Amino acid sequence: MKRDTSSLPVRAVAEPAVVDYPLSAATAERSPVMENMLGRARAFAEPLIADERLEGSGENTLAHADAVAAIVAAMGGSEAMQAASYLVYSCQHLNRPQEVIAKVFGDNFAALAVETTKLVHVQKQARSATIGAHTADGNGAQTENVRKMLLAFSRDLRVVMLRLASRLQTLRHAAASKQPVPESVARESLQVFAPLANRLGIWQVKWEIEDLSFRFLEPETYQLIARLLDEKRVEREGYVAQLRAELESQLRGEGIDATVQGRPKNIYSIVKKMRGKSLDFGQVFDIMALRVVVPDVKDCYAALAWVHSRFEPIDEEFDDYIARPKPNGYQSLHTVVRKVTQGRSGKPIEIQIRTEQMHEHAEHGVAAHWAYKEAGHKGYAGVWASGEYDAKIAVLRQLLAWERDLSGGPQGQGLFDDRIYVLTPDAAIVELPQGATAVDFAYTVHTSLGHRCRGARIDGAMVPLNTPLQNGQTVEIIAAKEGGPSRDWLNAELGYLASHRARAKVRAWFNAQITHETVAKGREAVEKLLQREGKTATRLEDLASQLGFKSADDLFEVVGKDEFSLRNIEILLRPPEPAANPDDGVQIKKPRASEKSGKGGVLVVGVSSLMTQLAKCCKPAPPDAIGGFVTRGHGVSVHRADCSNFRTMAKLSAERVIDVEWGQPKASEVSVYAVDVAVEAADRQGLLRDISDVFAREKMNVIGVQTQSLKGTAWMTFTIEIADAARLVQVLKVVSAVSGVRSARRR
Repeated sequence: MKRDTSSLPVRAVAEPAVVDYPLSAATAERSPVMENMLGRARAFAEPLIADERLEGSGENTLAHADAVAAIVAAMGGSEAMQAASYLVYSCQHLNRPQEVIAKVFGDNFAALAVETTKLVHVQKQARSATIGAHTADGNGAQTENVRKMLLAFSRDLRVVMLRLASRLQTLRHAAASKQPVPESVARESLQVFAPLANRLGIWQVKWEIEDLSFRFLEPETYQLIARLLDEKRVEREGYVAQLRAELESQLRGEGIDATVQGRPKNIYSIVKKMRGKSLDFGQVFDIMALRVVVPDVKDCYAALAWVHSRFEPIDEEFDDYIARPKPNGYQSLHTVVRKVTQGRSGKPIEIQIRTEQMHEHAEHGVAAHWAYKEAGHKGYAGVWASGEYDAKIAVLRQLLAWERDLSGGPQGQGLFDDRIYVLTPDAAIVELPQGATAVDFAYTVHTSLGHRCRGARIDGAMVPLNTPLQNGQTVEIIAAKEGGPSRDWLNAELGYLASHRARAKVRAWFNAQITHETVAKGREAVEKLLQREGKTATRLEDLASQLGFKSADDLFEVVGKDEFSLRNIEILLRPPEPAANPDDGVQIKKPRASEKSGKGGVLVVGVSSLMTQLAKCCKPAPPDAIGGFVTRGHGVSVHRADCSNFRTMAKLSAERVIDVEWGQPKASEVSVYAVDVAVEAADRQGLLRDISDVFAREKMNVIGVQTQSLKGTAWMTFTIEIADAARLVQVLKVVSAVSGVRSARRR
């Protein structure tokens, strides 16, 4: 059964300036799908919420939903929007609210109900975090709350209407039942909801929220002003009625079709004016006010001229909001005049003059343009019917201006002076740092869109990509089907990017390209090595794991960067011959003939015909001080006297240490010895060649090289043949002089 919304209660508070001002409901088109939506929604919600009470206020939830639906209707909401009031309060009583509501009423209503419920939770969390905080100027504590609300509104502006209506009803219920309201709720109402209603031009709601909030925050001041207003109410209302009739009659006599009305003044605005201008109650001019509504703009100025000719104007109180509209679109002429009788000036009275269209906007603001209606034969398709894009943009721009108002700065700067808010072509709000460009915007919307960004339109006009964006602009990105960013975007002087996040995404893209090329280079090198070694059947992932890498790509990357020598892979693929006992030293290759003692090698003092071999751990060479160690089955192992392995073995088995000395080679023989030289250097192109050239000039034969590079540092081991270790010291000095070499020493 269809429900008559006119019978729903709109509660007024029995206080002088808290009035349930009538608001004309916007007409809404109807479709068969939406018929009796209000009755269906209430019937759906009643068994769920009829016996429930709201947390905090204790108000019956169904009664609250009834009142919210009535307020929404008075604000211009359609029957569908009123129906949504009931669905919001049903959510917390359903296990899967979005699924259940969507099945009965459709996805759009389900999304609205769930989104509004989430917003309620966000507000509660924000209030809990600021309980006990003094936020008289609206700064600091409400910042996060405001931002969350703003983002929610950008997704669905119906949330604005529902939250404003719900908060107004909460305050009305508390006033009517004479219950206290938590300070956090009252302050949030005054600092967040009332400014929001003001920015959207819903002044009737704004005034009532202000008065009720102020009543709970400063009850003594509220009662004082209410009493002062009430003391001369009869006298003031009689004077205003007489003046209204006189003004309307005389303007019509001048050919101006004017309607003159008395205008109530809310308590909070009176207190603000008294405090802002340090005035006494009697000095507030617009306690008495008239509103003149005429057909067109020329009649506004004609009426103003007539009023100023018949009354004494107070010049400093004149404002022309027709020539210079307020940021929220409000237009009107404001003047304060006195009636002069027998040379004496009467009490000041404010007169507002506006057209019927301006008056409609002043009463309902941008809410008057909201398309809370069904979208033709297709049924309800969301908040905005076709052709309502401009109205939505207007609302969103007011939300942005409201957000700046809350910053508390003289030019809207303060809490949000490091951020701007711009709009997508679909009118969703995107938050960006101050100075951001269209490229920043593209990366914020989606990384892929940023990579493919090639051009931009701001408010419909093509602009360079490094143009700084301003609050409230609409940005459209022109993107290629595929591609990547430009390196110019990383040039700070060119001003393409202001967002650290966007710059990081651009750098990551280029790093990924370099990594891809490096991995491909490393893969090619490893696969060629496997082919040479006849190991093409080797699994690359297994090879990487054996070398200590998490994946094959990790191995290919370090090989491609020349940070990992292929020699390491060769060693893995061709394991060395079984090592001798620890006391034989590390044997890398078979001993050369010259290393086996005997003719011109090493003499064992006091013993003849013992086999000797030079230890691989220290590779001794004349004229190094040496010592011998008798091994089991391998003769005498000859070590440098300072060899750590030799000292360890001598300590454990001193009885096996034997004296040895270098023998004298025959004149016809030249004995050479293999030694290792370790070089550390800053990695650069041509480093290996330059060091090898030094050994070649010094006529030292290099028989082995191992290199490894990591993070710009190269470590090299050269195995060279020498006849005299003393000369090696001179050669190492020459190597140390090579550009980039940090140290060169014998191992």
